[in-house]
Amino acid sequence: MALSIEDQNRLDAFWAYCVKNQYFNIGYPESADFDYTNLERFMRFSINNCGDWAEYCNYLLNSFDFEKEVMEYFADLFKIPFEQSWGYVTNGGTEGNMFGCYLGRELFPDGTLYYSKDTHYSVAKIVKLLRIKSQVVESLPNGEMDYDDLIRKIKADNEKHPIIFANIGTTVRGAVDNIALIQERIKELGINREDYYLHADAALSGMILPFVDDAQPFTFADGIDSIGVSGHKMIGSPIPCGIVLAKKENVDRITVEIDYISAHDKTITGSRNGHTPLMMWSAIRSHSFAEWKRRIEHSLELAQYAVDRLKKAGIDAWRNKNSITVVFPEPSEAVWKEHCLATSGGQAHLITTAHHLDSDKIDALIDDVIADAQNRAA
Repeated sequence: MALSIEDQNRLDAFWAYCVKNQYFNIGYPESADFDYTNLERFMRFSINNCGDWAEYCNYLLNSFDFEKEVMEYFADLFKIPFEQSWGYVTNGGTEGNMFGCYLGRELFPDGTLYYSKDTHYSVAKIVKLLRIKSQVVESLPNGEMDYDDLIRKIKADNEKHPIIFANIGTTVRGAVDNIALIQERIKELGINREDYYLHADAALSGMILPFVDDAQPFTFADGIDSIGVSGHKMIGSPIPCGIVLAKKENVDRITVEIDYISAHDKTITGSRNGHTPLMMWSAIRSHSFAEWKRRIEHSLELAQYAVDRLKKAGIDAWRNKNSITVVFPEPSEAVWKEHCLATSGGQAHLITTAHHLDSDKIDALIDDVIADAQNRAA
């Protein structure tokens, strides 16, 4: 059956709206410079990645072969031997974070999850869903975890098996928790490395830090147990998605056998989108390491340009090391609504994702922020 003329007109109007606003998101970390037209033909199929890409599945329309190659890529990027890892393409950062917390809870059922005040709001939901003990840790002014408060709370709880949720790029300030320091401080408590779990939420910075020369520690080689990264942020995707990667020995603890598809399932959601693995595969196959590095360098340069322009005008702007998130005082409502800025706690931020090829949109925002500050000071 065909759509009515009225309904077709609605779709046409929505198409025009999307074209007009596809690059609106200077306040949010989505890259919009993707092109997956080579995959459009697959939209006619119900591709369902139910189960484990490493095993046979009786549901034949799956993209497991492509998903496996995606996970090989990220295992190499995050420095863990592929055969010692397991992960999958998720619905987004929240699912990756839940998977990491789930693994930590299964490893240490009585353990307490520690996460900072600057952690993404999804973790508070995950705590409720998993019914896991938790403690919120104070944050430092730049958005990093307050390591002294973390240790105080672990000691006060007499916690023998802490589950640590580390941010590798916080939502509002782009801060990277120092996982080397976290491990050092926990060791000083007399807790051995095998007696705690460390998950890294690298939703945005997971596709930044591998391509800079002075990256903060965040990989499996640096001591993490699992990591989540968003696919629709630095990579870019028309559908929210991500990847989660963990140590295979821990994942094997949560495997469930499903008889009717002749497969095992280790995932949170079971049936999964089979199209997003194709998109992630296409993205990583069509960009060399050098090309990713150029994208990241350009984004970082634009972020520093924004900081410099704002500071020159007397606006207290700053960014964390290796961050494309530029933080500044919250402007008036008219300005942040006009530019679709995210605001929190009296601060706003702009994020220089890769589709901002020049400074025009950033300059327009900065001009308005400066004018707004001058008007409020008058």
